[in-house]
Amino acid sequence: MTEDLRKTLLNEFISDEDIQRLLRIKKLDSYKESFNNGSAALEEKLNEGWEIDTVLKSKTKISKQKDNGVLFKDKVWSLFAQLGFTTLNRYSFNIPYDKKDISLTHKIDVFAKDDETVLIIDCRSAVKNTACDFSDELNEIKFRKAGIINTILALFPQTKPKIKYILATRNIAISSENVEALNKVDAIHFPEETIDYYYSLHSQLGIAARYQLLGALFSGQEIPDLDNRIPAIEGRMGGHIYYSFSIEPEKLLKIGYVLHRNKANENMMPTYQRLIKKNRLKEIHKFIDEEKGYFPNSVIINIESDKNKDLVFERSGNQVPDAISRIGVLHLPKKYRSAYIIDGQHRLYGYSNSNYKNTNTIPVVALVNLERAEQVRLFMQINENQKPVSKDLRNTLDADLLWDSENYTEQIRALKSRVAIKLGEDRNSPFYNKISIGEDKKAISTQQIGIALTRSDFLGKVKAKEIEKKGTFYVGNLNRAYHSISEFLMKSFAYIKDGVDELWEQDGNIIVINKGFYGITMILNDCVNHLVANDMIDTNTSAKEVFEEVKIYLDPIINFFKNIDEIKINELKSAYGTPGDAKYWRTLQIVLRQDFPEIHFEGLNEYLKKEEKENNEAAFKYIREIESSYLKDAIKQKLEEEFGKNWFKKGVPEGVYSEAMVLAAKKNREIDNEEDEKDPWDQLHLINYREIILKNWQKLFEKMFTKPGEEKIPGGKEAKTKWIFDLNRIRNENSHTYYVTSDELSFIEEVYDWLSKQA
Repeated sequence: MTEDLRKTLLNEFISDEDIQRLLRIKKLDSYKESFNNGSAALEEKLNEGWEIDTVLKSKTKISKQKDNGVLFKDKVWSLFAQLGFTTLNRYSFNIPYDKKDISLTHKIDVFAKDDETVLIIDCRSAVKNTACDFSDELNEIKFRKAGIINTILALFPQTKPKIKYILATRNIAISSENVEALNKVDAIHFPEETIDYYYSLHSQLGIAARYQLLGALFSGQEIPDLDNRIPAIEGRMGGHIYYSFSIEPEKLLKIGYVLHRNKANENMMPTYQRLIKKNRLKEIHKFIDEEKGYFPNSVIINIESDKNKDLVFERSGNQVPDAISRIGVLHLPKKYRSAYIIDGQHRLYGYSNSNYKNTNTIPVVALVNLERAEQVRLFMQINENQKPVSKDLRNTLDADLLWDSENYTEQIRALKSRVAIKLGEDRNSPFYNKISIGEDKKAISTQQIGIALTRSDFLGKVKAKEIEKKGTFYVGNLNRAYHSISEFLMKSFAYIKDGVDELWEQDGNIIVINKGFYGITMILNDCVNHLVANDMIDTNTSAKEVFEEVKIYLDPIINFFKNIDEIKINELKSAYGTPGDAKYWRTLQIVLRQDFPEIHFEGLNEYLKKEEKENNEAAFKYIREIESSYLKDAIKQKLEEEFGKNWFKKGVPEGVYSEAMVLAAKKNREIDNEEDEKDPWDQLHLINYREIILKNWQKLFEKMFTKPGEEKIPGGKEAKTKWIFDLNRIRNENSHTYYVTSDELSFIEEVYDWLSKQA
């Protein structure tokens, strides 16, 4: 490399204060500038699409949103700047990879270097979630990588850094073939979830998040200049060899790794740790540095090692006779990510920015080469009596912990959890980033997905040691069932998502909620059962073929969601718990039965009869309350205020008055005790109150009995009092032969709520 070329390339990089200055710009989601008021330069910028932020006395501040690609590159650059890399590029640049022809170059979006590491990052982003094939680009990397590394080593001749190529993506799904191609060139994929994970980790740990990053990037590679010798005791516990020792926190931070349950670590399943809590970390840091505090309880770790090579225990010549334990010097692995923190991550990382990270020691119990599932069990046992493990995290752990169980019940638990994880984490899924995985709270819980799958016939029925009934997708093969159920649900829900269009992404929509997933999954189950019953599919039919047969039944469901009104939305949303799930499902069954009456919906008729009976009881109770408390009493009071003692004669229409008087007189002829005689006012019916209201409408009752939102409807007082007519119609139906519909009950509840608020 010529000196001129070296200088040209080195000019692409900045360090120290320049990084901090540029970081302040790159962290923003828009460009910002200011110009003199009225200047030609200002006018030119505004014509280019810049927008005015603030107009000051002599200056105007303007901004322009960064486009999607620049925004993502700046986000990635900013992450590595904040993680303490000391040399970074200003902007994207081209680096030669062929020393014979320096015109052959590779474009680098982000270049991040410290004393030991160089990261080469290519950034690719899309506005909406999409799938891309990077085969051509990765093939180029395969042939260019060696030349790029040689150029970097020539630029920084005094160092021998570890070099890693990263493909960073946003809103892009890459194929398993692309992932395999990355692995072949010792490269790694950072989807946006990984970028966000390290941002989150940085917000909790600060620059100490680098330890976790380096462990991920250079797992198994040697850490230079690490003194790995530790005085220790070797013992046995639970059939395992373990070591007990004290170590400086910084040493353990360098070799340690926390298996956070996060999308960034999904390729390392099973993972089990909660993300570190910033407030708790601050408290621990303050306790250590300001209060000179310490923690006598041990950090629990698992060391992954080839014991013949990088974990060596030198026993001391002076041992306690007949003791099971042995004392000596333990040689820890000098490798990144060789020690997994099972318990005590907050205690350890509390030292990460402490003045005492190299002068204090912390007690450690280190097990060796524990299977990952055994680490999960140990984590669960330790945390059993501490902060409760959330249901979603427990369900997620089951996916890994129980998969290889010989117990069929446990296998099915693992299967349901894996399906939930697949639906929530696969970019091709319509539920991507909408399902609570681990402790990430989202619209749909893994618990609800498990309930839906359990109540469907997809999985059949199992006992611990036998399959009682084969499912439509599960006949004993977990892997096949996992792929089939996942594919079928993803295709079916994607069909609905495409059909309802933007409704799917609206906040608070009626579909992407727990009961929505349950109801639609159960209706899919109904459709699959119908196809099985009619020999249109069987357990050997592929998931794709099952979907192709089912999708015709989804069109009425899509139309229902596209045309659903607020009353029905509120009715479905306000039904909670198990009854709410059932109501959602049964509502979809009713919709589907209108177009496909040949489908047998088990239990639907019985459900409707029960619901209708419950509706009747509630409806007639509300109507009685409306009639007696909010119409009869309120109207009488208003008439008395207006007409005094002659209120009944003057305020009631002649026909109603005469009929009431005759009816009262007829009843009173049969009554001997004068105190028990009937009052004409008590002889009125619900519809009579409407006639009284109409007679005195403008002067007394217009404001009182016009429903909110109907003040300007056409049809005058007749239209505005139609609600009383509708109530009367329902009131007069025979409760033994007529069933109040859910819509009618919602209408009655709405009237009741309105009148009760103004009473």
